[in-house]
Amino acid sequence: QVQLVESGGDLVQPGGSLRLSCDASGFTLGFLTVGWFRQGPGKDLEGVSCIRRTTDGSAYYADSVKGRFTISRDTAKNTVYLQMNSLKYEDTGVYYCAVQPANVRASCLDYSSGFPYVGQGTEVTVSS
Repeated sequence: QVQLVESGGDLVQPGGSLRLSCDASGFTLGFLTVGWFRQGPGKDLEGVSCIRRTTDGSAYYADSVKGRFTISRDTAKNTVYLQMNSLKYEDTGVYYCAVQPANVRASCLDYSSGFPYVGQGTEVTVSS
């Protein structure tokens, strides 16, 4: 069964940190491009960060999170993480991880480039 499960979302104060996890079953994340997307209240889906397959390893970030968020993978655990530091109110939203074939060369921050599998999401709330 192909499945992506996000976890780690929580309520956090501005300036705080969270680490989101994307656990996969049914396929090997190391062979795929993995993206993190979010949807804030009343906002469109936004690409946050993505990482190419392990043999490439290139990582990309939305301008709004550069320097604050870090994407990484643990191939042994078949998990991709999103470390989020210096959180801001505008980081609030539901965060989803999604995967696409490694041969897709379009921007992996653009969900419309094709992500056949996506998880159910984990909620991040930044509030004082």
